[in-house]
Amino acid sequence: MTKIRVLLVDDHRIVRLGLQTIINDQPEMEVVGEAGNATEALREVERLKPDVILMDIRLPGESGIEATREITKRFPRSKVVMLTSFTDDSLVFRAISAGAVGYVLKQVEDDELLKAIIVAARGEAVLDPSVTSKLIARVREAEHKSDEDAFRDLSERELDVLNLVAKGKTNAEIAESLNLSERTVGNYISTVLQKLHLTNRIELATYAVGHHLSDRMAKE
Repeated sequence: MTKIRVLLVDDHRIVRLGLQTIINDQPEMEVVGEAGNATEALREVERLKPDVILMDIRLPGESGIEATREITKRFPRSKVVMLTSFTDDSLVFRAISAGAVGYVLKQVEDDELLKAIIVAARGEAVLDPSVTSKLIARVREAEHKSDEDAFRDLSERELDVLNLVAKGKTNAEIAESLNLSERTVGNYISTVLQKLHLTNRIELATYAVGHHLSDRMAKE
């Protein structure tokens, strides 16, 4: 079985040690490296090519957000999950804009953290519920289309897939619900991203909720 390879980026050694203990206790994943600042993180990502990077937002010198922006640009196959104690709105939006696929609070339970790593390794989005609500609020404040026009270019099947993405379902769960293959679900998501001019799964989910897709689906 191929293990999920994880890089830990945090300036506190005791935090890295705790994370390493939790992760290495899992048969399907392993910590392959550690870094205490952004410079070390970039070097280790280039050297190790990890599947998932757990990145602290607040690092000495260059921030975790700037490191994430550089990593996602240079090493797009390595997925960054922000692991932090902070729920500051501006940090959340900046982290996601920089390319992070997830944002998880350090207070999260062990099983939720491990689930976040697995989901991120698939290239899917994972967000703490408190963060999700803030993203939804931001999207609602910045709507550029009316709800009637928001999904005009999508087929009924694409709407079905998008509705389940907005509910936080994984590709596997969507495939089972709609009786499709995971590959087909992935293709639908890619098409919807292109049609809506969005860049990632998080933006898809917040767009769908912001334009009240679930209400529309319930009426049909």
